[in-house]
Amino acid sequence: MKQITSVQNPFIKSLVLLQEKAKARKESGTFLIEGLREISIAIKGGYAIETVLFVPEICSEQEVKQVVVYAELIEISKEVYHKLAYRDTTEGILAIAKTKSLQLKNLQLSDNPLILVAEAPEKPGNIGALLRTADAANLDAVIIANPKSDLYSPNIVRSSVGCLFTRQIATGTTTEIIAFLKEKNINFYCATLQNSTSYDTQNFTKPTALVVGTEATGLTQEWRDAATQNIIIPMQGEIDSMNVSVAAAILIFEAKRQRVF
Repeated sequence: MKQITSVQNPFIKSLVLLQEKAKARKESGTFLIEGLREISIAIKGGYAIETVLFVPEICSEQEVKQVVVYAELIEISKEVYHKLAYRDTTEGILAIAKTKSLQLKNLQLSDNPLILVAEAPEKPGNIGALLRTADAANLDAVIIANPKSDLYSPNIVRSSVGCLFTRQIATGTTTEIIAFLKEKNINFYCATLQNSTSYDTQNFTKPTALVVGTEATGLTQEWRDAATQNIIIPMQGEIDSMNVSVAAAILIFEAKRQRVF
C-alpha cells in the first residue's frame, strides 16, 4: 500500500489546493470529504470515491474497508493529515470524491414534489442548515439560485454534516429556475415582506417549491413578480425577519403537515 509522510509531497500539495480553491475543485471535478460518517453518507448518496487517505494509528485499514470498498487506499502520517484536515477532531480519514452535475435537467422529481429554493445564500452555516432541514423533511430537491459559494467547499461539506449528499441539489439563475418550475407545473411560494399573505393560508399539498432569500435583502423582484403567491411568516416582535434556515424550516414543515393524510 502506498504511504505518504511528507507535507511537501506534490500530491498532498494538490489536495491542499482542492481544499482551499473552488477553481481547483471545478477543474478536477473532485473534492475532499472528511470523516467516516460523512464518507459513508456520500457513498450511500451515490458519490464515487476515488481515493481514501487515512492515518493507521487513528483509523485502521479494517475500519476503512468497512466503509469504502472500491477505492485506492493511501496511508498518511499525522502531520499530513493535519495539513489536510479541515476540522479539529475527526477520525483520521479523508476521501477524494467526484463531484456531481448540478444542472436542473438532472433532477429526478416525484409525482408531487416538495422543493426548497434558496436565492443567493452566502454563509456556509446557513447553507448547511438549509440542507440539514431538507434532509430532515425528505425533500425532493434543494435548488440554489444565483449561488455565491461553491457547494463542494469544505465549509459547506462540514456545516451540512453530510446532508449535502442526501438530497438532490441543483443550481441555476433565477430566470432558469423560474422557467424550470413553470415547465414542471410546480407552484412556487416566495417568502417576502411585500404583497404577501400568511403562509398558513396556502395549500402546499400540490407540487410545491418554497422560495427563500437572504436575510439582508430578501428575494429579488423577479421572484416576487413571478410567484404563485408571495407568503409571509407573521412576526410578533420588533424585528421583521429571522434566520433564513429557521424561516425555511417553518415553511417546509407546514407543507409536510398539510401532506399527512
